[in-house]
Amino acid sequence: MAESSTAPAGPAGGPATPPRILPWLLIYTVGRLAIAAALVLILWLAGLDQWSGLLFGLLLSMPVSYLLLRPSRERLNEGLAARSIARRTAKEDLRTRLSGAE
Repeated sequence: MAESSTAPAGPAGGPATPPRILPWLLIYTVGRLAIAAALVLILWLAGLDQWSGLLFGLLLSMPVSYLLLRPSRERLNEGLAARSIARRTAKEDLRTRLSGAE
């Protein structure tokens, strides 16, 4: 079986290297933590006690992070999808080579 049409092609026509995931994962994780910390601090300065400010800050950080970190989340999802396709293609190629039917 020839290469699957869903496999991304690189500039030289061969299989593309999957995009780097770690930088986008770090950006997203640090962004989530920063938004949560900022909201907790704002609620503490607004006069809520420690536990209420912490709980409401963490609760409010979920939708705020969803809206503000959308570009980095989409890039991370694209990278994970491309890596999954590359792994699937490599696995199919290995199975084809091991079966001896080319």
